Amino acid sequence: MKAKKGRRFKSTFKPKQKGIQVVGEWKTVHIDPNLFADEDFKDIVCLEELTEYKLVSSSKVGKVKEKKRKAESLSEEGNDEEEAPVAPPKKKKKNKDLRSKADKNSDPHAAENDASVDKEAKCNKIVEAVNCKDRGHVAGSTSSTKDAPKKKKAAKNKASQAQEALQSVSTKKSKNWTTEVLSASADHKADVSAWKNLFVPEPVLRALSYLGFSAPTPIQALALPSAIRDSMDVLGAAETGSGKTLAFAIPMIHSVLQWQKSNGSTTTNDSVSEESHQHRDETRWEDEDEAEKLIHQQVEDSGDEDDASFTTGCVKVLENFEFDCGDESHTVGSHKKRPLLGLVLTPTRELAVQVKHHIDAVAKFTGIKTAILVGGMAAQKQERVLNRKPEIVIATPGRLWELVKERHPHLSNLRQLRCLVIDEADRMVEKGHFLELSQLLEILNDSQYNPQRQTFVFSATLTLVHQTPTRVLQKKNAKKMDKKTKLELLMEKVGIKGKPKVIDLTRKEATVETLTETRIHCNTDEKDYYLYYFLLQYPGRTMVFANSIDCVKRLSSLLTILNCDPLPLHANMHQKQRLKNLERFAERESCVLLTTDVAARGLDIPNVQHVIHYQVPRTSELYVHRSGRTARATNEGLSLLLVGPDDLINFRKIYKTLEKSEELPFFPVETKCMTSIKERMNLARQIEKAEFFNSRAKQHDSWLQQAAEALEVDLDDDMFMGKKASEQEESQKQKMLKGMKKQLKCLLSQPLFKVLMKTKYPTQSGKLPQTSVGISESALSTVSKQQAKKKKSMKFN
Repeated sequence: MKAKKGRRFKSTFKPKQKGIQVVGEWKTVHIDPNLFADEDFKDIVCLEELTEYKLVSSSKVGKVKEKKRKAESLSEEGNDEEEAPVAPPKKKKKNKDLRSKADKNSDPHAAENDASVDKEAKCNKIVEAVNCKDRGHVAGSTSSTKDAPKKKKAAKNKASQAQEALQSVSTKKSKNWTTEVLSASADHKADVSAWKNLFVPEPVLRALSYLGFSAPTPIQALALPSAIRDSMDVLGAAETGSGKTLAFAIPMIHSVLQWQKSNGSTTTNDSVSEESHQHRDETRWEDEDEAEKLIHQQVEDSGDEDDASFTTGCVKVLENFEFDCGDESHTVGSHKKRPLLGLVLTPTRELAVQVKHHIDAVAKFTGIKTAILVGGMAAQKQERVLNRKPEIVIATPGRLWELVKERHPHLSNLRQLRCLVIDEADRMVEKGHFLELSQLLEILNDSQYNPQRQTFVFSATLTLVHQTPTRVLQKKNAKKMDKKTKLELLMEKVGIKGKPKVIDLTRKEATVETLTETRIHCNTDEKDYYLYYFLLQYPGRTMVFANSIDCVKRLSSLLTILNCDPLPLHANMHQKQRLKNLERFAERESCVLLTTDVAARGLDIPNVQHVIHYQVPRTSELYVHRSGRTARATNEGLSLLLVGPDDLINFRKIYKTLEKSEELPFFPVETKCMTSIKERMNLARQIEKAEFFNSRAKQHDSWLQQAAEALEVDLDDDMFMGKKASEQEESQKQKMLKGMKKQLKCLLSQPLFKVLMKTKYPTQSGKLPQTSVGISESALSTVSKQQAKKKKSMKFN
């Protein structure tokens, strides 16, 4: 029923649950004129009914296709929203009364404002800040002159807050540890003539010039012609930090561009003009939730529940007007024709994120869409991204297999796949790992096989061969493993049927030339002392690797007590926290990242100076990849092995497999400082142990109490962990803990590396000799000095 023309139809549903979307039109209902004789119906103007409508979620309320109705609703929403003053949630009744009074007043400027909003909707795609200003003007004309300036200010503040919040979300998301690597060059117009002979597409050349990549690396120079011109499968082995990502990314982009050209789906000009639109589409799923939360918070702060649906509806219309219109136009034509053309499989989630950033940077001027599918993130968001039909998907095997099993439309037809990349392939096809990968490869090589598909297999340790033990070779059918047989087995597992291009640029030692490798032999208990000594003596960007999550957790709490501010990274952490810690590590100049082998492969974190192996890795491949996080792209780096009695077997295996001609040098340690370091570390250990047992006992006891309350059972004191301590004992423990913390604080305030001044008299010129500062020397220079001394002593002998 419509009482007045200006009134908006309001559903009886709560705005947060359901709303109505008008599909058809309001139709007039014919009424018997005699009905109006009754005095109760004297105010009725007309009756209209709506039969064609949809029940939709509250987020879609206000999304109307007809432009005229949308403009009207926006202006009315503006009136409703701005006439209600900003107040705390308690004053709901007052707000409603004010709004009802304002509705009764006639508005002479309503038609003009409606027209202006309609024009802005067509021309500017309705910018939120402009709307807020217009709504402020409308509110000002209807309300009293005293309240008008306040409301205008409130409207402007709201608009600026919303805009700043949304901007902060987008800028926050764009930050990544890869940005420093990709934006290292200030020259955005580098000379890329060296790339032209490698058959690189023109849009990719523009992107390479913008990124400042003037010349290809050896692996890129050898892989690109065979992959682009000859359409061959490529097996590439090159040392860490040699640019393997672009060696498979550029041929994949070329393949997608060729498919687009042959199918005539998009032109280069269109794709370049839609570049910003595509970028928003790709990143929208990441920041959608955060933006919505911020908007809802602002609605709640205004204290007007009835207008909440309209306010969010208004913002939603703006957002959908900007994004969804483009999506609809794409859906009609190109979405149906756009299959999945490129698939990249990586062993870790962080590596998948990094590969996506690199491909996006190179495909900047092509209009090619990419998507990422990894565990630890919302599957629904990733499904929504897949609905946009991206040409390239970067994924970890687990989540990809999950979506393939669910028969997602974009992943149902893998027969049209033109490029398959398996990054860090030797790890991916290891026995007992990545069961989902073997199932995926089975499908790709059987029911979804494409004879024209190119396969790219890359790793730093692809051709690294372990020496087979003599007991295995003595068996009847035993084969001696060499590079050729290892590659043949890999090709069989991956499904490469033709003759591929094999590129091997690895050294005999497998590690990079610019890497300085050192070791410290010590007992297992002493590892903590040497780690703390190194971190204090040589500050910088340091990665510390351990074999277990428990070890990382223990070291993290120890170093936190010692004010080293470490950043942990392991598989039990939430994915968002893992990525956040990586970003923080890349931002800080002097920082420690405590990690398991999750971060050992592929991650290109800029300017990592030191890698410490707190526990010796179990395989030589892991040692190569861990050490490869430093000394990347011709930079220098240091690798330090802390070898305990338990690590000797693994250490000898690595030494034998990598065929080291010389023994690893011992890292020089100043023994004078070790006594004070031991004192600090022992105190920290005691504090950590006490805190660990306290927290564990509290967790266990609280769980027991909750279970007992649920079952309505009484608990004995013996059932509690370590028995229930009396209040006196608890207070004594707390006093001891506080005393130890105070003592440690006192020790940490004292300088550890004291610079002693030599007692010398002034010279004839009247100047004292300058003393050298102790901590300025880097770890690399101390090792090189020690080696130089050793060589000199060898010569004299």
